Amino acid sequence: MIGAMEREWVVEESVAVEAGPRAVYAAVADLRRTREWSPEVFSTWVRGRAVRPGTKFVGFNRLGWRVWFTTCEVTVAVPGEAFAFRVSSFGIPVALWGYRIEDVGGDAARTRLTEYWEDLRRGTRGAGLVSLLGKVFTGVPAAERAALNRTGMRATLGRIKAGVERG
Repeated sequence: MIGAMEREWVVEESVAVEAGPRAVYAAVADLRRTREWSPEVFSTWVRGRAVRPGTKFVGFNRLGWRVWFTTCEVTVAVPGEAFAFRVSSFGIPVALWGYRIEDVGGDAARTRLTEYWEDLRRGTRGAGLVSLLGKVFTGVPAAERAALNRTGMRATLGRIKAGVERG
């Protein structure tokens, strides 16, 4: 177990995708496709059709036999550049998830896609409660969430890469 001082609060992973930044953005910003990419998300419910800052959605997640939901709000939606959303539980901040999209192809269509996660369960009202609820619902102690997310991000990025490159 990781000590409190060693705890990771931010994780990021990257992959090179043989496609242009707009195609990569379209994949990550289509919230209804999240279940195709994420090893934890099995469904999303999105309010409205357009996805832009302020769009709210619910993510339905599964880890083993455990099932839970999170409420989310899109915070950044810049086609071809960035997409991010804030996750909360019972109105208390839990995490920030996002993607940075960088054109690195020069003459070829090549994009660096970086997925990042920041744990927001620190120094806020209810952070301890949300950490406890997280362990109850997911089975994962807050201090171990970063390592689990790193593994999940690698899987997610691999699936996005394969899906976008297939077309």
